[in-house]
Formats: sequence, C-alpha cells, structure tokens
Amino acid sequence: MDIYRLPVLNDNYIFLLHDPQRNIAAVVDPAVAERVLQKIAELKATLVSIFNTHHHSDHVGGNLALLHHFPEAVVYASEADRGRIPGQQIFLGEGDLVSFGTLCAEVLFVPGHTSGHIAYYFPPLTTETSGNLFCGDTLFSGGCGRLFEGTPVQMVNSLSKIRCLPDDTQIWCAHEYTLNNLKFALTVDPQNLVLTQKFEDVQKMRQRLEATVPASLGIEKQTNPFLRWDADAILKATKTQDFVQSFARLRGMKDQF
Repeated sequence: MDIYRLPVLNDNYIFLLHDPQRNIAAVVDPAVAERVLQKIAELKATLVSIFNTHHHSDHVGGNLALLHHFPEAVVYASEADRGRIPGQQIFLGEGDLVSFGTLCAEVLFVPGHTSGHIAYYFPPLTTETSGNLFCGDTLFSGGCGRLFEGTPVQMVNSLSKIRCLPDDTQIWCAHEYTLNNLKFALTVDPQNLVLTQKFEDVQKMRQRLEATVPASLGIEKQTNPFLRWDADAILKATKTQDFVQSFARLRGMKDQF
C-alpha cells in the first residue's frame, strides 16, 4: 500500500491509499474532492473506499463529490455518527475490520474530540514494516484534539488505546499542528531533552515547508504531553496526582495557550 499525503485548506491532510497491483484507491477524511480526484487521475486508479474518522466538515466535505465520480465507492464511518456522514453506507464500531485490497484495518472507537470518532489501524505485514494509524483529530503530533463533544475520561481511554500500539506505528494525523503543539509542550515539560530535540527538528522542517506527518508513535510517547498525562513532569505541571484530572487540566491549559 502506497500512502499519499495531500495538503488542503489551511492545514488539513487528506490521505490517499493506493494498491498499485490492483490500481485501486481509498481515501481517508476527504475534506475536499478536487485534490483527491487529481491524484487518482494521475495514478489512473479507481476509488473504492472512503474512510471517515468523524463528522466534521473538514473531514467529510468531499464525500459526495467523490461519490459522484465513483458511485461504486463505499463510505465507511462510525455507527455513532449515523446521520452525520454524507453518503455513509457502512457503520463501524470498536474491533470491526475493514479491508482495502489484501490489507485489513482494525477499527478503534476513540471518542473525545467528537462523540463518534473512530480510527483505522493497519498492522504491519512483516517484522520489517510498521503499522499505520489514521487517527483523524484524536491524536496530533505533539498534541490531541479539543474536547468538543467528549469528556476527559473518554479521551484518556481513547489515547490509552493508541498508546498501547507498537512504538514504530506511523501516526497519520489530519492536521499540520506540530510546531505550535510542541511550543506548548515545552511549557509543561521543559526538561524533556527528547522533546527539545524534536522541537528543534520540527522548526527546521517547517522552515523548509516540510510536513511533520506521519509521526512515530514511539517518539510521541516520549514527547507528547497528551500521551504523558501520568508522567511525573506532567503531574507536577498540572498540580495533581489524579491521571484524568491531570489530562483535563493539561487540555484546559492548551485551550488557553
């Protein structure tokens, strides 16, 4: 499976998955259709699947236009988002499996940012390859999504599922927020040398207009405060020993940053 990162709008990423043997494509969270159609035409591929993580317009805005061009394509999204996803045909929950070509992804139910949010995890095919997680707005490099519909308890549970995945998992998050996220992270975890180095690296990448997505989950576990709500440095910064309260205070601090 080839993965193409398509930047659109101000800071969104759409991900186009391509099976070159069968010349079929799937798209994750098409905010708009035009850029997707351009890439599919370039590949001379056929779109067979649309994988949505949640209902926000910058993740589903291209669904209907893509279905107009590829009426046989199937739209997958959360059962909990029933009625909120344009063109949805398949309704998914925790542990469901979806296929693309010969590959199979596991669905993770990860509410918090929204009440129906899901993620798609393609495990590694061999010991020499990495898994791929398409997590929408649940986890960002250096951050996590705002709690628009969910609760801190839900988001901690959701991020705990992601935190349990292998360290070499590639995190395909849907926005280029990394630099600002790391600026905040340094305010609550200033002695973290791995974080300091990542911030310096990301500064240089963004100066060169390079994308910071995908991110390595192993590095995120060391540097992303929203995966470190139970770490001593974060508990100290949030002035609590309660893990959920630590996360809630951290999210509140970021909201005001």
